Amino acid sequence: MTTIDSNEAVDRPHSAPPTPARAARRRAIVAGAIGNAVEWYDFAIYGMLAAVFAGLFFPSGDETAQLLAAFALFGVGFVMRPLGAVVFGHFGDRVGRRNALAAAVVLMSVATLGIGLLPTYPQVGMLAPALLCLARLLQGFSAGGEWGGGISFLVEYAPPGRRGFYGSWQQVSVACGFLAGSAVSALVSSVLTPEDLASWGWRVPFLVGGVLGAVGLYLRLRLEETPAFESAREAGRATRSPLREVLASCRPQIAVGFLFPAAWNAGYYVILTYMPTFIATSLGYPVSQALLASMVCLGTFAVLLPFLGALSDRVGRRPLLLAATTGFVVLSYPLFLLMRDGGYTGVLVAQVALATVVAVFSAPGPAAMAEMFPTTVRYSGLSLGYNFSSVVFGGTAPFIATGLIATAGSPLAPAFYVMALALITLGVILRMPETAHRSLR
Repeated sequence: MTTIDSNEAVDRPHSAPPTPARAARRRAIVAGAIGNAVEWYDFAIYGMLAAVFAGLFFPSGDETAQLLAAFALFGVGFVMRPLGAVVFGHFGDRVGRRNALAAAVVLMSVATLGIGLLPTYPQVGMLAPALLCLARLLQGFSAGGEWGGGISFLVEYAPPGRRGFYGSWQQVSVACGFLAGSAVSALVSSVLTPEDLASWGWRVPFLVGGVLGAVGLYLRLRLEETPAFESAREAGRATRSPLREVLASCRPQIAVGFLFPAAWNAGYYVILTYMPTFIATSLGYPVSQALLASMVCLGTFAVLLPFLGALSDRVGRRPLLLAATTGFVVLSYPLFLLMRDGGYTGVLVAQVALATVVAVFSAPGPAAMAEMFPTTVRYSGLSLGYNFSSVVFGGTAPFIATGLIATAGSPLAPAFYVMALALITLGVILRMPETAHRSLR
């Protein structure tokens, strides 16, 4: 793989855009974080409650087969992410980040509300899983536009020397979305009887997600466009064909953007999303305890992120990225072993340790990727690389983890999947330059 210089491709020397006022930067962080939190809340509740509603949409009497089918549909949503990346990336690089992000949160909310209203298999037969698949495709399409746009928005609002800190709030919003999904799922699981949860209670978190989307839309429409994008547009540098330009000028960066997030996806979709199902089904703990452990994990993750993002502005992105990826390789198996043999205390300790490793990677990750692309095609470049990576390494993770456990007969099997993806990412990071102290332009 060719070593990438993030300042090579399209940007040309020009005057830096004005730094927005502190109040505007705070509004940008809040709106970007809340909108993205709504997106990831929607993804989280599907992963958290898959074990509860799998039997309502898939006719097999085999619980493992039903769970595999539910996670297969979880992965189906990721198939649409590259298409969402192309459409929203084109829109966001041509006319602006704000409107593209507003459209993304509307689509996600409509799809999530739809899942909460779907009929089940006993009511309409095979139409039920077909409609669930359609809703997941729409969620994946909108998520394909959210990730690259959210990072572009936050990093382009950041003052000099603060891109790591600002970018880390995109990950805080992911954690908050997952945490809210865990909290709502835990609440309905603890308040309702198992019968009521399976009958109608599983719908409540999806209906709440649809309402939350309106809040995200309101906040995003009140924002101004990023100074970096406005500066490029006023200078006549905004491109009419972002996809063509990014493919012509930034193919090496896109390749890095595809392989770099492999370990990141393992962290998201094995450690953060799949883990409650793993703790409940493979380790045998009640769903309420599994969700509580997940909430502790996510709370740790969210608290650490801003501090680690700020640290990456001082020491650089590479030291943290290398430390985290090495941690995935070295610690995954021992921590899964601790969860299996250490009782519920071991589950909590291992979850906190894994969350810390994911946070060390996730805090500098957004800025590191944004710094690879020029402003004129940043939305498209980020979205393409990451979303294709999510299809291959992310959406399939819960399905692969469940299948590995069933095949190997051991709850430790997912650890090897995490380790394998971390080795891919480690090879990429070793060839990436340090970009923390370079101009974004």
